[in-house]
Amino acid sequence: MFKLIAEENGARTGELKTAHGTIRTPAFIPVATKATVKTLNNEELIETRTDTIIANAFHLYITAFEAIRRAGGLHNFMNWKEKIFTDSGGFQIIRKDFRFKITENGIEYRDLKNGRKETYTPELCMKIQNELDSDVAMVLDHCPPHNATREEIIEATNRTTRWAERSKEAHNPGRKQQLFAIIQGGTDPKLREKNTHELTKIEFDGYAIGGLSIGEPKELMQQTLNHTTPLLPSEKPRYLMGVGSTRELLNAIATGIDIFDSTYPTRNARHASITTRDKRINITRQRYRNDQRPLEEDCTCYTCQHHTRAYLHHLFKQKEPLAQRLATIHNIHHTQRLMHEIQTAIEEGWFQKLREEILQEELRNTSRRP
Repeated sequence: MFKLIAEENGARTGELKTAHGTIRTPAFIPVATKATVKTLNNEELIETRTDTIIANAFHLYITAFEAIRRAGGLHNFMNWKEKIFTDSGGFQIIRKDFRFKITENGIEYRDLKNGRKETYTPELCMKIQNELDSDVAMVLDHCPPHNATREEIIEATNRTTRWAERSKEAHNPGRKQQLFAIIQGGTDPKLREKNTHELTKIEFDGYAIGGLSIGEPKELMQQTLNHTTPLLPSEKPRYLMGVGSTRELLNAIATGIDIFDSTYPTRNARHASITTRDKRINITRQRYRNDQRPLEEDCTCYTCQHHTRAYLHHLFKQKEPLAQRLATIHNIHHTQRLMHEIQTAIEEGWFQKLREEILQEELRNTSRRP
């Protein structure tokens, strides 16, 4: 299902075949937690060159599960013809407003609507994702916080293996849905090695690196990634969860990561933060009030082709909903354009040169900021 096309000093480009088509890697997947990428409709999303999204199984389970089942799955429910990943949602349970307790059986939580005690088990997680009928499902894992004690990280890592075994056993093999495992272990190299070895023995369709970009220092995240990625099977897709900035994407791709997801472009857009090739700009600053240039000079997105920085500045200042929509279109398009350029660069052997140029320009712009 995964075909490697080219490599350059560890960076790779390839193709992942799914039930709804082929994903070219490296690939960036915008987050559609509740069956929508915030502020955009499907046509607008396609125009940003997006062909894969990731929804959240737990959120859809507690909000619209029966409606999705009646529709025949998430693709029909959304009227989305392209590829869909579904995250297990365990991370959201333990990071949001739910009152929870992690046991060996699963994650116990209180339903926010009725207060009832529920348990989200690996088996239930698989049943939900089978019904959602996504192209790629994720196992339920135990992600410890970045400041957890070593004992807590060891416990979470061991439980992640046991839950992965149960997820694999419960997953419906009759469907075309692929199943990816999630590697934990904090920033401890030995625990990452241990969990990678245990999960690859179980044999999944792909492997994600979880538990990073959750508050730990960026340098430590990169060190963990540099150590973990080479341990993953080269013939399977490698997925880094929760990373979306230009610098982090480039550095992770250099280690051999194939797939990414993040709210980075959409969340920033809603806060007037515009991503360009070598920097981010806050479009609400006074300097953009009369700026008649597009957000990015050579960008072909709808926003840059039809509107100016001055117009976006005005919309955000007036708190018009259109501001978030136009900014989101640009930020996602920018990220997808970068990924396409990286694919070509790896295939033609100039990715390292591209990476160095972008990171150097970003550094120069950072040093010039007042």
